[in-house]
Amino acid sequence: MVKVTFTLDDATVRTLRKVAARARKPQSLVVREAVAHYAARERKMTSEERERWLRTFDELIAKVPPRPREDVERELKEVRRSRRTGWVRPWDQ
Repeated sequence: MVKVTFTLDDATVRTLRKVAARARKPQSLVVREAVAHYAARERKMTSEERERWLRTFDELIAKVPPRPREDVERELKEVRRSRRTGWVRPWDQ
């Protein structure tokens, strides 16, 4: 672990001490748990972010040119065949 120094206001320090005493945990553990909880919540997108991503996705999908199914199937078949035969890096040849 790494030792760090923070400056906290008096009210926050009082709250930290109360929570640590009530939970019978070291203050450092309470802080680690609080940071982990905050980080987990922050990983979730807000509704505004989700809407922006979905709008962007819809805009990009609309720009994908339509292709006949046969062309897609032919390309996938070729990709699968090349994967079975292996791939050699150009500089190893």
